[in-house]
Amino acid sequence: MRRESPTFDELDVRLLSALEVDGRASFSRLGEVLGVSDQTVARRYRRLCAEGGLRIVAVRDGTRLGHDQWTLRLRCVPDSALAIAQALAKRPDTSWIGIASGGTEVIFGTRPRSADDRDDLLLGKLPRTPRVMEIRAHQTLHRFYGGPTGWLGKSGALTPGQVAALRPGPVTGRPAARIDPEDEPLLAVLERDGRATHPELQRATGRSESAVKRRLAALLGSGAVYIDVEYHAEAIGYPAFAFLWITTAPAALRTVGEALAEHDEIAYAVATAGPCSIVATSVTRSTADLYAYLSGPLGRLEGVQDVEVSLLLRRVKQLTYQPPAR
Repeated sequence: MRRESPTFDELDVRLLSALEVDGRASFSRLGEVLGVSDQTVARRYRRLCAEGGLRIVAVRDGTRLGHDQWTLRLRCVPDSALAIAQALAKRPDTSWIGIASGGTEVIFGTRPRSADDRDDLLLGKLPRTPRVMEIRAHQTLHRFYGGPTGWLGKSGALTPGQVAALRPGPVTGRPAARIDPEDEPLLAVLERDGRATHPELQRATGRSESAVKRRLAALLGSGAVYIDVEYHAEAIGYPAFAFLWITTAPAALRTVGEALAEHDEIAYAVATAGPCSIVATSVTRSTADLYAYLSGPLGRLEGVQDVEVSLLLRRVKQLTYQPPAR
């Protein structure tokens, strides 16, 4: 994976990679591992936030928690996609929303908290939306790549030693992955700012600082929650983002999914129940590189029967926040 960018340099990519390993690492720790001063890290971090869309947030891992997760494709009447996407962005159970297919398709992820919430969206609101012409629902069955595993880990920007130095230590006796009602104030802060300090978390929860540290460590160590690093891939030279709807032979589902997880171009891949077998996202430098990937590594995978591609035109929501309008 090439790492040159007209906007940000290799140190910026290394910093993003380091944050993917530990999004809560201090600037001094990041500087020590990267071989630069903490002032340099702080300056680069602020620039990435201001110009590269960098945001670090806590995410509840639906896979570890056993929650339903869906990817939905809505085919809309022309000129209505943006309004529909913006309405969906206001829902707390939508996690990622984009517009594709020449502006006539809304693609989004949803993590309903309950069966009632799921039915309200899938059986209630969406079918009654007059400008939605078609709904395709893909329920996640298994994750091959993505979630707590960041895409930049494939870049080789960090050495194995640097990754090991940054990776948080294992939690003794891995706790069960669960979120308790009393965790909600803690997560409300972390879903806005995954780097919130322990004193900030203490004030928000009313717990002691030591109790906050223990509970946060348990949530992260169990996998119930992970710290996600979001940024605009175009800022580091990868503007072509595409959704891949892949159909495989049933016997090839696992091998194709595991192969996709090893491809540099793939940022996310899950097995799904629905119109296709696998939903994946690819990140490339250009549509020419996307073509090379589709006709090369992906096209050569035994067991792939069909691939449909939707190129992203615009992000409307990204995880727990909405990017500013451009």
